Amino acid sequence: MTEWIGYLASILIAVSITISGGFYFRIINMTGSACFVVYGLFIGSYPVAIINAYCFGINIFHLIKNRKK
Repeated sequence: MTEWIGYLASILIAVSITISGGFYFRIINMTGSACFVVYGLFIGSYPVAIINAYCFGINIFHLIKNRKK
């Protein structure tokens, strides 16, 4: 089960970088980052979890910033 979370995260990140629209890029990338956080915690890889938690936060920041425009 843990490996499938990692595969899902990888697919979501790969799909997100093919999207040119900012909103959908952020949503899909954020979902992939969240999956990588869970995956990193499951396998005990805190660097993976931490950097993806940071990316998740950046995506949230930009979604909120763009929503206010």
